[in-house]
Amino acid sequence: MTQLLNRRETPETDKADKPVELDNRERLLRLGYFVVIVLVLAIVTGFSPFLGVIGALVAIVMLHEFGHFLTAKWAGMKVTEYFFGFGPRLWSIKKGETEYGIKAIPAGGYVRIIGMNNLEQVDPADEARTYRQKSYPRRMSVAVAGSAMHFLIAFVLLVVIWSAVGFPKPTTTIGTVFGAGAKGGELSPAQKAGFRVGDHILAIDGHVVHNWDEISPYIKSHENKPVEFIVQRGNTLLKLSAVPATIVLEGQQGVAIGIAPREVPNTVGLPAAFWNAGRDLGHDTWLTLGALGSVFSPGHVKDYASQLSGRGAVSGKQADRPVSIVGFVRVAGQAAEHGWLDLLVLLVAINLFIGLFNMVPLLPLDGGHVAIATYERIRSRKGRRYQADVAKLLPLTAAVVTVLLLFGAMTVYLDIVRPIANPFH
Repeated sequence: MTQLLNRRETPETDKADKPVELDNRERLLRLGYFVVIVLVLAIVTGFSPFLGVIGALVAIVMLHEFGHFLTAKWAGMKVTEYFFGFGPRLWSIKKGETEYGIKAIPAGGYVRIIGMNNLEQVDPADEARTYRQKSYPRRMSVAVAGSAMHFLIAFVLLVVIWSAVGFPKPTTTIGTVFGAGAKGGELSPAQKAGFRVGDHILAIDGHVVHNWDEISPYIKSHENKPVEFIVQRGNTLLKLSAVPATIVLEGQQGVAIGIAPREVPNTVGLPAAFWNAGRDLGHDTWLTLGALGSVFSPGHVKDYASQLSGRGAVSGKQADRPVSIVGFVRVAGQAAEHGWLDLLVLLVAINLFIGLFNMVPLLPLDGGHVAIATYERIRSRKGRRYQADVAKLLPLTAAVVTVLLLFGAMTVYLDIVRPIANPFH
């Protein structure tokens, strides 16, 4: 996120912020030692999946900022800083007019572009290269670049999933035969009929089947009616008869016989992967938008408040609440332990969420800069450019920041004190 307000430079602050070359080398050496120690501890303790997730989040943050950085450079704006973290510098290096580095508090990253608003004082020689002096299309390109980068990341991840990892595709081969029926200890219809894991279903009641989507609905529509299956077991063809009944499988009740398909990764070539990724990106964006809107609905706020008070559920599907960075790292680490697919899908979801949330038209979010630029464009007249007074928006911005900080603190508290159960068990 680009800075909303940049402090006025003074000789004292310039001197305090100016990196010392000798200190840089020493800090870089210490940072290197720290990274090596963390990597060793992660490998020894088995924490490496979580460390990988943290690394992915750092990459996501810096790619967001890189979007701002790249478009600002393209637009002819002066970019003075590109940093990960906030607070005291740990290490930095200056190339040209931009300083790159790492700061002590790993709570995000930022790109500093001069003249982001009318309050910042800039050297008159640099005024033409400020954000505020550029055209509406150039300012818009910088403002939306961060969110655009998240959508690009999500698209690339979806291409990787479709082309290399694959979404699970059910086959007509049985992968699981459930043992419990409607009553405790009772055999399921599948067990009574003699089904085994590995049986390949060829036909149902004389109709040849080619995928599981034909099998499951047929079973559900024939409750308490004998259904004849032709299955292949090794080199042998068998005729098995089962009677679908209302049974409980994995905590859910429904009409079934007690079998589940074996799933295989479904991958496609790159052209189809790009097509599927684009289709999924649109579909997932719409779902994420709906989920984002429901976060602050009265029902969700009430559930969230009950969880904070210690009364609400915080495990399983009932734990319907946002998670903080702490909770996300935990869940993503659990996803990584479960498999690449779950982790990549989770990363797609977080990128879409951040990309959409960042476009909310309120400062200090990037959507606030989009709103201001658009408002200025509407108010401007030919030969007379209107410039919004950001000072009037400071109370609202302070309120938004306060709400975000309080909401963040509460979600961190819940994720530490009452963490959500592992959803991948």
